[in-house]
Amino acid sequence: MGDSGLQVSRLGLGTLTFGRDVQPREARTLLCRFVEAGGSLVDTAAAYGNGDAERIIGRLIHTDLTRDDLVIATKSGFGVRDGKRVVDTSRTALLDDLAGSLRRLHTDHVDLWQLHAWGSAPLDESLAAVDHAVAAGMARYAGVCNFVGWQTAQAATWQAAFPGRAPIVSSQVEYSLLARRAEVEVIPAVRAFGMGLFPWSPLGRGVLAGRYRTGIPRDSRGGQQHFAWFVEPYLEARSKSVVEAVATAASGLDLSCAQVALLWVRDAPGVTAPLIGPRTSEQLEQLLQTEEITLPTEIISALDDVSGGPNAGR
Repeated sequence: MGDSGLQVSRLGLGTLTFGRDVQPREARTLLCRFVEAGGSLVDTAAAYGNGDAERIIGRLIHTDLTRDDLVIATKSGFGVRDGKRVVDTSRTALLDDLAGSLRRLHTDHVDLWQLHAWGSAPLDESLAAVDHAVAAGMARYAGVCNFVGWQTAQAATWQAAFPGRAPIVSSQVEYSLLARRAEVEVIPAVRAFGMGLFPWSPLGRGVLAGRYRTGIPRDSRGGQQHFAWFVEPYLEARSKSVVEAVATAASGLDLSCAQVALLWVRDAPGVTAPLIGPRTSEQLEQLLQTEEITLPTEIISALDDVSGGPNAGR
């Protein structure tokens, strides 16, 4: 992962829906199959399912999995209070979140602890909490999530300015054929500082899987009241043209739309491991089948063009 010594699998398993849309039994099947296939990186957060995602992982560590087989990445500083999303990156909130995560995960450390969002607390205060967590052995490595380019660079520079501070070794940001803004500043910053990159929602919040081409299925994220707002921005005309291009490529390559979209992200410059979020075993198996597949250069270029232009990093 970047210039650090942390090694992760080629794909990461995201657990945003664990405990809500994905019930414990199905979550067990997904996580065990992911590990069986060679996956190690499991990304979660204190906010996912109000802690239920971490609870599920914690139980499975003691019943079905071995802790050392997992690279557990969690996040702190974001949550829901009184029905409203709240970002609190103060030292107190961050360390309280991490302590709660460790209890729910039934482990004495996480492999990667990430600031879930840029907050209003002074950055040096947030990063001092990171230093404390790493020095105390609560976290082995530190990263950031949803930081724009200058925020990523500021955090990495601050930590590198004084010996003994925990380096920022990774960035997690939305990146897909429908969300390429990261290429402008975030990915160049990540590469300049030798960090790893974890794209979340590489399937464009599920839209690139092609399920919304003729409408909104009731059992889809877009068909659920609590997730409709998340999917809606990618159901406009421009996104539809990108989805159709993905579908054309998939048909010609005898792949699924989801596989084509994932491969484009996985092999993009600077990417360490895309974070996939399957809700069913069928979806997971389809994505795992990409391990030995690469997209032809001509297809990559065509998808680049239809989704915003050439990728300057290629």
